[in-house]
Amino acid sequence: MKRKLNLLLSLLMVVASTRGGEANKQLPPAYDICIYGGTSAGVIAAYTGAKLGKKVLLIEPGRNLGGMSSGGLGLTDIGNKYAISGLALDFYRRIGQHYGNFEQWVFEPHVAENIFQDYIKRGKVEVRYENRITGLTKKGNVIREIALEHTFKGGAVNGVAAKVFIDCSYEGDLMAKAGVSYRVGREANNEYGETFNGVQLMDGHQMPEGIDPYRVPGDASSGLLWGISGNSLAPAGTGDKKVQAYNFRICLSSDPKNQVEITKPADYRPERYELLLRQMAKRDWKSLQDVFIWSGMPNGKTDINNRNGFSTDMIGMNWEYPDGDYGKRAEIWNAHTEYTKGLLYFVGNDPRVPGHVRAEMKKWGYPKDEYTGNGNWSHQLYIREARRMVGQLVMTQQHCQGKELVTDGVGMAAYTMDSHNCDRLVVNAEVKNEGNVEEGGFGPYPIAYRALVPKESEAANLLVPVCLSATHIAYGSIRMEPVFMVLAQSAATAAVQAIDAQSSVQSIDVAKLQAMLKRDPLVDGTAPEILVDNDDTDKVLKKGEWKVQARGGYGPDFYIAGPGSMGLSSVRYQPVITKTGRYDLYIYYPKQKNASAVTEITVHDGKRLKLLQIKDAEVKVLGQTSGEWVSLGNYTLAGGSKAYVEVTNKNADAEVTADALLLVPSK
Repeated sequence: MKRKLNLLLSLLMVVASTRGGEANKQLPPAYDICIYGGTSAGVIAAYTGAKLGKKVLLIEPGRNLGGMSSGGLGLTDIGNKYAISGLALDFYRRIGQHYGNFEQWVFEPHVAENIFQDYIKRGKVEVRYENRITGLTKKGNVIREIALEHTFKGGAVNGVAAKVFIDCSYEGDLMAKAGVSYRVGREANNEYGETFNGVQLMDGHQMPEGIDPYRVPGDASSGLLWGISGNSLAPAGTGDKKVQAYNFRICLSSDPKNQVEITKPADYRPERYELLLRQMAKRDWKSLQDVFIWSGMPNGKTDINNRNGFSTDMIGMNWEYPDGDYGKRAEIWNAHTEYTKGLLYFVGNDPRVPGHVRAEMKKWGYPKDEYTGNGNWSHQLYIREARRMVGQLVMTQQHCQGKELVTDGVGMAAYTMDSHNCDRLVVNAEVKNEGNVEEGGFGPYPIAYRALVPKESEAANLLVPVCLSATHIAYGSIRMEPVFMVLAQSAATAAVQAIDAQSSVQSIDVAKLQAMLKRDPLVDGTAPEILVDNDDTDKVLKKGEWKVQARGGYGPDFYIAGPGSMGLSSVRYQPVITKTGRYDLYIYYPKQKNASAVTEITVHDGKRLKLLQIKDAEVKVLGQTSGEWVSLGNYTLAGGSKAYVEVTNKNADAEVTADALLLVPSK
C-alpha cells in the first residue's frame, strides 16, 4: 500500500513538473491588432489602433518605416486633394510645417521617415523590425497566430497572436498565407466589362518608330537585345499574369557638399542600355529630362521616375516577384538595384552618350544625408502592384469612372487609371512596349469597405488596405500612397470596432465607422475642419455668371467667371460654425492660364469686414496638384452662420475662380 502511495505521488510530481514546463515556455505575445508591413499605411494603421486604446504591434521586414513615402517617392501622386483626409492629410500638413508651409506634397525621404517615426513615438506603438512572415495558423476562418523569421539572420523568432490582423505590405504576404483569394496580373476586359484592362498597346512611354530589336540590326539570328522578351503580342484586352514594371524612385543631390559619387556598380553591363542609345538616336537628347522624369525636391534633391520607352522601369523583369519566395524576390530586387545604378553610371560615363548630357549627370551624386543605413540608396523598391485580393467587392473601372457607386465608402481615390508597361516585345519587326495606360477624366470616387475585407468564409479577422480588392486597372487609380494611408486608418478603426463588438470585420456597422472617421479624423478628439466646397448649394450663394469647370480644382468641380467688365459676379461661402473659437481660413486657388492678376476676397467674421487680394503671381504650386490653399488669416468666429467669405470678379482683368473654403480650428 505504501509503495502504491509513493508511486502515485511520484506520478503527480511528474505531471506537475511537465505542466510547469509547458507554462514556463515562452508563449507568443497576444495583441489586439497586429499590422504586417511598416509602409506608410502600416504606420498610420498602427497609430490609429493605438490612439483608439488597443494594444498594437507593427511588424516590418526591413529596417525602415514609410515604404515608398520615405523611399524616394517625394513627388506625391495626389490626383485631387479632396480625396485625402484624416491622418493622411495630417501627414502632408506635418511635411508642410517642416518646410514652413500649410501643407506640402513634395519632400525629402528622411523628412518623411522622421514624421512616420514621430507617429510611432506619439502613439507609443511597439515595432518589431527585421521580421518577416513564414507561416500562419487558423482555427476555422479566424487567424490565430503568424509565424516569423529574422529577415537577415535567418531562423525562427517568436510568433504573434492577435485578435485582428491588418496586412499593410505591398506584397500581400499575410493575406496570401491566410488562404485569401487573390489575383496577380491583368484581368481580361470581358471579365468585368472594362475597356482598359488586359493587353494594351498604347502610345504612352513608348519606343519611337523603327527601333530594330536585334543585336545586329536586321539580323534576327544575332538574337534580341537585352530587355526584349520575345513574346508575341496578344489581342487587345486579353488577360494574363504579367505585372506592371517596378523601379526605384531615385533621390540624388546637386549639392557638392552632400554628394557620394555615382560609381560603376559591381554587375555593370553596358549592353543592357543599347536600347536607350537606339531610342535617343531617334530623338534629340537635349538633357536628362529626355530620358528621366527629373523632378526637383527641396534642398537640391530629386525624385527621378521613368520617362519614355527606355528609362528606369525594368519592364518584364518582375513577373515572378508577387508570388516569389524570399530568395527569388531578393534576386529581382538586387537586379533592379544593379540595373538602375548602372543606368545612372552609363548616362554619366559612356562615350556614346552626348557630352553635354554626361556633364549634366556628373553634377549629381547620391545624397550623403539620405538612406544612411543603406549605402545612400533607397530601402524600398517601387512595388507598383503585386497581389490583389478578391474580396467581398471588387473595385473596377466602372467605380473609377462613376458609373457604379458604392454606399460603404471609407476613403476616396481620384488618380488617373494608371499602369506602367508590362512587357517589351517585337511587333512588326520593331520594339514596342505594351501595358501602359493613362486614362482619367473623372472626379474623386469612394472606395468600398467591402474591398478591404476578404470573404468571411476565408478570414473573419483580416483587413487588407494596400493589396485591396480591385481589378488591375482600377488598382492603377487607387494605388497611391495618400490613399493607402486613408484606407489604413479606416481599416484600423474598423478593427477596433470589430474587437469591441466581438464580431467579424465583415459584420461591423459601416455607417458607424463612416461617422467615426468624419467625427474624429485625427483620432485625438480635436474638432474636425470645416470644408465648404463650391457645390455645397446650401452653404454657397452664387450671383452673376459663373461657368462650371469639371477638372483642375479641388473636388468634383469649381466655378470660373470672366473679368468684372463683363458684369459683376460673386460667390459667398456661408459655413456653419459648430463651435465658437479661433480659425485659420484658407481658400483653394486653382492655377489657371487665363487668371486675373488679382482676385478680391472679402472676409466677414460676423462683426467686421476685411478686404483681401490674391495675387496670381505669388501663388506657387508645388507638385502634382491643380492649385494651393491660400491663407486668408486667423479669425475668431462665433457659432452659427453669420461669418462668410466672398469671392468676386470686381476689378479683375481676366478670369477668377471660386472653388473651396477651409476653416481649420486653431490648436
